[in-house]
Amino acid sequence: MPIQYNDQLNLIKDILSEHQSECCGTVAECEQLERVVKSLMANTSTDQQTKAILENIYTYSQSGKNSTSLNQHIQSHQNELSQWIQDIDTFS
Repeated sequence: MPIQYNDQLNLIKDILSEHQSECCGTVAECEQLERVVKSLMANTSTDQQTKAILENIYTYSQSGKNSTSLNQHIQSHQNELSQWIQDIDTFS
């Protein structure tokens, strides 16, 4: 059973919040971000502004999972993480 739109946004927000507060994460979390973002991008009710932010999160997760140091990748994106979390709060 697929999770609902707002639940998907909350899942993304939860993972990003954990990355921001802990300054660390896992490849599995990056892969989960990718799957949920892809699902939201395919959703016809997702507006263009939301899609633009989701594209940035997708790029972040792809770069993170392919990074030689995921924790360093997360630390270097602290400002973006904060912004994305605030943006998601405005969507839901």
